[in-house]
Amino acid sequence: MKRVFLIVLDSFGIGPMPDAEDFQDSGRNTINSVSKSREFYMPNMASLGLFSIDGVECKEAVENINGAVARMAESSKGKDTTIGHWEIAGVISKKPFPTYPNGFPKEIIETLEQATGRKVLCNKPYSGTEVIKDYGEEHIKTGALICYTSADSVFQIAAHEEIIPPEELYEICRIARKILQGEHSVGRVIARPFTGEPGNFVRTSNRHDFSLEPPKDTMLDILKNNGKEVLAVGKINDIFAGKGITEHVYTKNNDEGVEKTLEYMDRKFEGLVFTNLVDFDMLYGHRNDVHGYAKALSRFDSQLTKIIDKMREEDILIITADHGCDPGTPSTDHSREYTPLIIYGSCVRPGNYGTRSTFAQIAETILSYFGLSLNEEEIGKIECFLR
Repeated sequence: MKRVFLIVLDSFGIGPMPDAEDFQDSGRNTINSVSKSREFYMPNMASLGLFSIDGVECKEAVENINGAVARMAESSKGKDTTIGHWEIAGVISKKPFPTYPNGFPKEIIETLEQATGRKVLCNKPYSGTEVIKDYGEEHIKTGALICYTSADSVFQIAAHEEIIPPEELYEICRIARKILQGEHSVGRVIARPFTGEPGNFVRTSNRHDFSLEPPKDTMLDILKNNGKEVLAVGKINDIFAGKGITEHVYTKNNDEGVEKTLEYMDRKFEGLVFTNLVDFDMLYGHRNDVHGYAKALSRFDSQLTKIIDKMREEDILIITADHGCDPGTPSTDHSREYTPLIIYGSCVRPGNYGTRSTFAQIAETILSYFGLSLNEEEIGKIECFLR
């Protein structure tokens, strides 16, 4: 019974792509920054081949690696979660999602205010932790929505859970999602609940993303339509707007994401478990926390033994990322970086397979394992990974 476990280490980039300068990301290198931390220790990933990947020179490579590895270039025009995950699943986005460095147009804000009966605060790019620090007290006094964006294609709405309960905030985000269509089709509308008192506000784990639906069928749809299970862990269900997914479970942190993945490994099924571990990006990359990022990576590395121990004869484990978010630079935004591809299993041929032209080769590899295909000529196949 064939099973694939695809784990995305959210934002774990491994060095700038050739066009990084076009995205104002020259020199940004997530793995280099975090590898300098005293908290960085990844012997299991090293054994699988992390430090054997092209361009990864921060630590010494293991001589005989146990996995098939490659460096992945992004073909899509972007560096955000939605575009990255869609490309992993086989959809290449030739046109970038819209971004709003000067805030959203007046007509968008006015339409949201009219639809919700609440005024809007901020409406400009902002750090998620700083925006509640600067606007949280006014929000509590007035009930107005804290709306902000970033360098990514996102419309984020923050609200105190005692002023606007999470379920009400989610409904407001659904309204915003309906408004943000056409030329203003941002990749994600994100609910950002928080709690606490002025001077001590804290974001909660009740975040929820409202993504666009992928413009065409992805690997997930193809698997589902061919009778395979597609089990989503973490924010995967949100990223794909539920499309192509047979079952999903949300998680509050990386540990819970690994725990839910391990639980699925105990289940009898044929198909894919698609897991996103978001803490690397949300808690550490965006907050320039090098040591926290490194510690989280080391924690994941220590949990790898549990995952590998549960693998069955026909199981394949794939570890990758969706973009970069270098915590060692002044920027708090995502970065245009290569991502790692590590594949492990008894049917996998270990070795370094160089640099691949698109994340979408992951989708083609997974589908080919099940005797299926994307039928996308520009993606190509990398069946050489398999024995």
